[in-house]
Amino acid sequence: MGRYTGPVCRQCRREGQKLFLKGARCYMTKCPIEQGTGCPGMHVGRRAKKMSEYGMQLRQKQSLRRQYGMGELQFRRFFEEALRKGGITGENLLQMLEMRLDNIVYRLGLAPSRRAARQFVLHGHVLVNGRKASVPSIVVKVGDTVAVKDNAKSKEAANRSVEAATSAQLPVWMEFDEANLTAQVLAVPTREQIAPIVDERTIVELYSR
Repeated sequence: MGRYTGPVCRQCRREGQKLFLKGARCYMTKCPIEQGTGCPGMHVGRRAKKMSEYGMQLRQKQSLRRQYGMGELQFRRFFEEALRKGGITGENLLQMLEMRLDNIVYRLGLAPSRRAARQFVLHGHVLVNGRKASVPSIVVKVGDTVAVKDNAKSKEAANRSVEAATSAQLPVWMEFDEANLTAQVLAVPTREQIAPIVDERTIVELYSR
């Protein structure tokens, strides 16, 4: 299955909550979720059936997967890696997702959305520990340095996004030098710092069936 390229607001409507897929636009009053627009489809007006336990688990998984812009196979691989690490599987999964390179770029405000951050990385604008990194799914480690490539085109795009990111708040587990567009990962984020939009335990239960 290929990557979804349709209207991203449709995904938020399907999950019934904001997935923040359009950056600052998600905070506007014209957001379909803010306006109470229902689930997409021709039968939206019909009375909704009571959702089964499996259905609720599936919706939680789909919400998290869509929030980070991942395909099903890639998301499943991340879950299996989180399972192998030992400890709390759900928290491991959240931490790995949050420390993906494209998410780091988004959290720093270098791109307005995760989709834009993915493109920013794919186009070679980002360095990790001084080396070009063009794979958005790289999971950075504590102590790694993430920087914008030292050329006019890369820095212009990053500065434009940083200036517009008025509602963004830098995570406490990263240190960002805005003047030089460089950041360092200080620690692995805790669940409270990630503040997930889902209950990750239901996703573990879903994959454990």
